[in-house]
Amino acid sequence: MDEERQDQPEEELSAQSQPAELDDRNWYVVHCYSGYENKVRHNLEQRIETMGMKDLIFDVVVPTEEEIEVKEGKRRTVERRVFPGYILVNMIMTEESWYVVRNTPGVTSFVGMGNDPVPLRPEEVSSIIKRMEAEAPRIKVTFRQGERVRIIDGPFNDFRGTVDEIDMERAKVRVMVNFFGRETPVELDFLQVEKA
Repeated sequence: MDEERQDQPEEELSAQSQPAELDDRNWYVVHCYSGYENKVRHNLEQRIETMGMKDLIFDVVVPTEEEIEVKEGKRRTVERRVFPGYILVNMIMTEESWYVVRNTPGVTSFVGMGNDPVPLRPEEVSSIIKRMEAEAPRIKVTFRQGERVRIIDGPFNDFRGTVDEIDMERAKVRVMVNFFGRETPVELDFLQVEKA
């Protein structure tokens, strides 16, 4: 047995000593019908179970993030899909695993060149995961620079003004308010303003 191993090139030996899943496990993007991401994830998870694919397909994720929405003066937190119409699958790409994912009801295709699925780069995966795990929910901004808005909270409650600047980093908006006959800039939180 030792004699056989000595004949093999160095690369083949190192590939054999590492478990296959560490070498070949990648995240792939799968295109599906928009609005059916959770149903497709559920279908795929059932197929993995019934077809015994747990050793080739490890995880199915619908990238989402929390967003605060203000409607009619009420705040509510909603879960929004980051990439509508797409799900992420962590798998080892083989003919068999490709077939199981590709033929799941609702799946239209893998993202890639022609028939070759292209795995996500590690930095792409970590940025998507970071976005999903963000502590603070994103605030949905329904107004744009130059638009008329109504202030719905704070000392300027019920005043109307024009959006001068939007600071997404700090979740602040500067509104020009006509105050005693002169335009005055007022800095407010996104949640203190709604489209007029």
